[in-house]
Amino acid sequence: MALSSGLISSTSSFLSAETPSFPSVPFPAARPFYLRVSRTPTLATASKQASSTSKGELRGIMKPRRVSPEMQALVGAPEISRTQALKLIWAHIKENNLQDPENKRIIICDEKLKKIFKGRDRVGFLEVAGLITPHFL
Repeated sequence: MALSSGLISSTSSFLSAETPSFPSVPFPAARPFYLRVSRTPTLATASKQASSTSKGELRGIMKPRRVSPEMQALVGAPEISRTQALKLIWAHIKENNLQDPENKRIIICDEKLKKIFKGRDRVGFLEVAGLITPHFL
């Protein structure tokens, strides 16, 4: 009853009192446990972010810009950021109940909004941001 691996010799018996000798096989080295590391900002990226925000400069849609007289009549300011202008336009729409009752995504324009939205009677809510672009000088 011999095994080809050589773990048990052919002369030993399973029922004998002797303990079979096993060849010394080193255990495989434990693999290192890898953790998923999230990306941390480096000193260069951290200093860029800190320098742009520490100066207090507003950029992009947050920067106040001059607006057209039509937009100025609606928002009440000669300079305003795009985000503030959109907030004020939506406040005007909600205050005057200018959304279509059947489809809330459609805005029914009053006279003030018609001046801003190229004279259109009805405007989709996704079109609002594009239609106010020409009013920022």
